[in-house]
Amino acid sequence: MVLNVTNSPFNEQQTELLNRLLPTLNGHQQIWLTGYLSAQAAAGVQTPGGTVVPAVPQAESAPQTPEAPAAPREVTLLYGSQTGNGSGLAKKLAKRLEEQQVKTEVLSMADFKPNNLKKIANLLIIVSTHGEGEPPDNAISFHEFLYSKRAPKLDSLNYSVLALGDTSYEFFCQTGKDFDTRLAELGASRLAERADCDVDFDETAGEWMKAVTEALSATPAAAASAADSAAPLSSDSESEYSRSHPFQAEVLENLNLNGRGSARETRHLELSLEGSGLTYEPGDSLGVYPENHPRLVDEIIAEMGWDPQENVAIGKNGAAALREALHRHYEITVLTKPLLEQAAKLTGSDTLARLTSPEAADELRAYLGNHDLLDLIRDFKLHGKSAAELTGILRKMPARLYSIASSPQATPDEVHLTVRTVRYACGGRDRYGVCSVQMAERLEPGDRLPVFIQHNPNFKLPQNPDTPIILIGPGTGVAPFRSFLAEREETGSRGKSWLFYGDQHFSTDFLYQVEWQRWIKDGILTRMDVAFSRDTDQKVYVQHRMLDKSKELYEWIDGGAAVYVCGDEKHMAHDVHSALETIIAQGGGLSPEQASEYLLRMQQEKRYQRDVY
Repeated sequence: MVLNVTNSPFNEQQTELLNRLLPTLNGHQQIWLTGYLSAQAAAGVQTPGGTVVPAVPQAESAPQTPEAPAAPREVTLLYGSQTGNGSGLAKKLAKRLEEQQVKTEVLSMADFKPNNLKKIANLLIIVSTHGEGEPPDNAISFHEFLYSKRAPKLDSLNYSVLALGDTSYEFFCQTGKDFDTRLAELGASRLAERADCDVDFDETAGEWMKAVTEALSATPAAAASAADSAAPLSSDSESEYSRSHPFQAEVLENLNLNGRGSARETRHLELSLEGSGLTYEPGDSLGVYPENHPRLVDEIIAEMGWDPQENVAIGKNGAAALREALHRHYEITVLTKPLLEQAAKLTGSDTLARLTSPEAADELRAYLGNHDLLDLIRDFKLHGKSAAELTGILRKMPARLYSIASSPQATPDEVHLTVRTVRYACGGRDRYGVCSVQMAERLEPGDRLPVFIQHNPNFKLPQNPDTPIILIGPGTGVAPFRSFLAEREETGSRGKSWLFYGDQHFSTDFLYQVEWQRWIKDGILTRMDVAFSRDTDQKVYVQHRMLDKSKELYEWIDGGAAVYVCGDEKHMAHDVHSALETIIAQGGGLSPEQASEYLLRMQQEKRYQRDVY
């Protein structure tokens, strides 16, 4: 309602001022102002204009005790995140809850003392799933506590879980499901149902945030306004560009780092961020939205006999020509169990339905690992379905994340990537890494890539620049360590550093060799050990070099060094972890169990950080 001099006790000047002020107030401010004016009236307070407002007399019958204002709701918000998505969502949710007068404590699961669970009333969990259904590194200890005999009964706890995952993995959102199930077993009650998010998580996460915000709002007025909490999740106070609104970064340089005769191709990309307002730190990642290979797109259209110019839906409110939609907007190289389940319903195929049944888990795993949409069409006779029907069950093209290989201090307004090109043959057809082959074959200086910054607070240089660092990164896993050392050079840090690097051949596959040598000469890099697995009869990897230097490595670790690992999670990271346990057990005279606990403490102290995929 708009105030005017006829419907209010205010003069024209006061009415104008109030009409300018009131629409700018949020719910919390309106409630506070109401209470403030009521308190003045009750106390007989002199207003700034000099008028004495009389106290409101109590009714003579029975003196009423003023009702105490409701205590604000309090919530503990825990996140477990490997790449930074969980922590980013936690910060956004905390901001929304605070706006609704909900006092919120935000903590990484690694920083939360599990014994405090009995002391809190409301718990929100945002957690990703890592590897084969495992908790991310900073959620391991909390996950183990809940599933141990020390976990208490939680009959007084209210909770809700947001699970982050990727439907292309077998154990989709498993860690979130674990937390949800276990808290219920311990007697806790759900504030809102668990939400399971795929890689395109904005909409699902927004709906979950709206549900928990309404459940936790301190007042009816705040609960009513909580509907606005489903606003876009990707707002960024520093830049208008984000995961849902990527920046079109210009390609400045695109080089092959491998020498002639190498079996590998590794691209070094330099992209301009000028004018974007995007900022990053060493340890962060760059998200890139790729394009599917035009050859695969054309093969699918030809196989189905579709018109490439037919319009199909993209998202809720958009549309594009079919070829454009398959080229830029839909995932067509990675199959997921939900996609096959929808395809079974679409076609009525008993064979597809059987493949997605629990009894065929091993067969399904093998099929998903080696096939794409064209295979699915041919193998299960999807011919005859319309373009709208088939694109309607495809998932949105997910971004690819790459560890940033540059320092913003050394190269302002630029971001560098180190990307291994993926090509292989399977089933009589050539297969392509979607983003890596686009970079290798179809990206020239002057072209543009849609990108965003993925902040990762779980992979950062020590706050003390004098802390020694041990860097373990074979192949493209060396990318963030190029960023670390460039940053230390620019900031003048003199903390010791030790790099373990490996690849196939010294002569053709030694990525950034000249830079490492310069940093060794200048004292930025203290030591470097390399392992080139194909240069000797016996394959030698970085973990073997670590064991060779076991005594010196333990001295560094025991002296307070921080350890960083980047690269393949399935093989390399597990082998390196085992090597570290062996080194610590031997150096410290510990049992295997004690060495494992030592590494866990290092993780909790942020002295052991991993960026693995």
